[in-house]
Amino acid sequence: MTAAVISRTARIPLHIVQLHAPQHPHSIEPRAAHRPWIAPAPTPMRPSPRLPSIDCHRALRAGSLRKTVGAALLALTGAVQVCAQTQPATDSSTTGPIRLRQPLTGGSNNSVSSNMDAALLLQQAAGASTPAGAAPTQPAAQVPYKPSEFELFVQRRAGVVELGEGADALVVRRLGAELLTRADDPDSADYNPQIPPDYLIKSGDEIVVTLWGSVDADVRLVVDRSGRVSIPRVGPVLVAGVRYADLTDVIRRRVGQVFRNFELSVSLGQLRGVRVYVTGFVAHPGAYSVSSLSSVLNALLRAGGPSAAGSMRNVTVQRGRQTVARLDLYDFLLKGDRGADMLVQPEDVIHVGPVGAQVGVIGSVNRPAILEIKPGETVDDALRMAGGFTTVADRSRLAVERLEQRSGERIAELPLPISTRLPLSGGDVLRAFSAVESTLSVQKQNKRVIVEGEVLRPGEYVLPPGSSIGDALRAAGGLSPSAYVFGTQFTRQSVQRTQQENYDRALRDLETDLSRNNATQRTTSTQEVEAQSARAAATSQLITRLRTVKPNGRIVLQVQPENSTLPDMPLEDGDRITIPTRGSTVGVFGSVFNAGSFVWSGPRSIDDYLRQAGGPTRGADRGSVFVIRANGSVVSALQDGGSWFSRSHGMNNIAALPGDTIFVPEEMNKTTFTQSARDWTQILYQLGLGAAAIKVLRD
Repeated sequence: MTAAVISRTARIPLHIVQLHAPQHPHSIEPRAAHRPWIAPAPTPMRPSPRLPSIDCHRALRAGSLRKTVGAALLALTGAVQVCAQTQPATDSSTTGPIRLRQPLTGGSNNSVSSNMDAALLLQQAAGASTPAGAAPTQPAAQVPYKPSEFELFVQRRAGVVELGEGADALVVRRLGAELLTRADDPDSADYNPQIPPDYLIKSGDEIVVTLWGSVDADVRLVVDRSGRVSIPRVGPVLVAGVRYADLTDVIRRRVGQVFRNFELSVSLGQLRGVRVYVTGFVAHPGAYSVSSLSSVLNALLRAGGPSAAGSMRNVTVQRGRQTVARLDLYDFLLKGDRGADMLVQPEDVIHVGPVGAQVGVIGSVNRPAILEIKPGETVDDALRMAGGFTTVADRSRLAVERLEQRSGERIAELPLPISTRLPLSGGDVLRAFSAVESTLSVQKQNKRVIVEGEVLRPGEYVLPPGSSIGDALRAAGGLSPSAYVFGTQFTRQSVQRTQQENYDRALRDLETDLSRNNATQRTTSTQEVEAQSARAAATSQLITRLRTVKPNGRIVLQVQPENSTLPDMPLEDGDRITIPTRGSTVGVFGSVFNAGSFVWSGPRSIDDYLRQAGGPTRGADRGSVFVIRANGSVVSALQDGGSWFSRSHGMNNIAALPGDTIFVPEEMNKTTFTQSARDWTQILYQLGLGAAAIKVLRD
């Protein structure tokens, strides 16, 4: 059917239909969606010479007008569909900007679908750099860090007895050990959002081109193996070897040969994968596929970094037969300088040499570490790499232990700063001393003392060496008229530390004894088992409460109640003297009927104050009553055989003093009459059975 037949039967102008559109893979489409392509109307109205001719009049004479019109409509629909699928080219008479289509993925080997998944792109980029038949590089499994013999030697010199597994258990690590990440750690993957201007475009890189103005385009193109990309309606552009900074100008000049009055933006999308080799003394040597923006340091970290036997200061990059770079990782670790770091190229070989001479720096330095030194480096260089001295370090001297002198002097002291230029040798261990750890002589130090309470000028004072309590009181202006010397509280920091150690030891012994008694106690009934469990729970709660008690470091001064002066006792740094006012009450607590504080009214006995409190209760342990004096001393009923508080001797011979605290404890091991009767019944029953058995045997 010809175009003339369609025009005559369907009354459709011929100039709006063109059945044969140019079949170009890089075609264009109109800017507006679903807009038919309109060609200029031809002057002669004649059938298209490219279509076979059909005699429409013969069909009408045959009475097939209806069939002919239906066939014309079908042909018209097919022509419109062909126009929509092929997107024919447009000439200068079309209005609006030209929109360039994204090339189909199957139409060209240098195009990438715009909606391709990021993970698939990365896999494709990595696979592009892998030779045919070779498996892609798999992340290496994590291998526990194994310290070298010298590292273990330095650990022992630093005072570490036991070492755990892994680098985290080491107190003194090799410098840079914290930087060595796992090869399969996702955080160690190559990532660099900044593309340097000197980056060279090569095969496998994806270029994103955006055009607007007279032409509208947003295409993603992949550089093929010949180094070209093909832009629709523009043609191929050679971009391989072009710097990223010059890429926009190169594409602009090529597009400018076809279009005018346009703006252009060029960026890089998915980058190519690069295969490099990491060899030598590394944790995981092998071939690795990394991004084209990866540097030598990135690839080295992907391989786990230098091993314990690998060098941090001798890393080379070989490209072909040439060594193109040498890296000293200490420049990056100590200065943050990555000037020697460079982008890797395909088939680069990163080689880590064996570790060089090592020294250890321990003690009062900011970063105790094991350092790799080069020939000629000195003590000053080692201290600088260790971060220098700490604030409390002794900067006047160092100690050095040399392996070559182990059979002789072994260790020597280096005076500073004279010995800072002394060269080091492999195996040396430098130790910096602390100026505050050693205990200094008390006699040579000034004393910082706190005097508070009933003095004229309470406060903190600094006294010269050899000062005593009397000197501190005189510095504070002396005692006030209401001072109660007998109740003076004198605390010392060194005594508090000693008391805490003894208290913790006593608690551990008590807990051990109670646990042993509970474990070895024999039970014969369910009731005894329940009682034992209850006692164990109560004991555990008691131990927990006792652990919260902290000693205060008080020293009991041997002072009589009528004395008005304190003993002339030497002072230590941090001592605290508290002079209370004269007390006016006596406290009675514990298993009494009315516990509380009672007004002290002259010389009265302890028995009198117990009577005021109602006396001991029925469950009180009368033989364990004790009194805490104001000076910290204790008077117990168990002293002198318990005759002081026995009912026969009375309590009138023990005078109560102001500030005393009388405590009546509760009897712990109490039994009822029923329990006692049951126990005696069991005993008598067993004795009766034994006597009967003996009689039977005699008869």
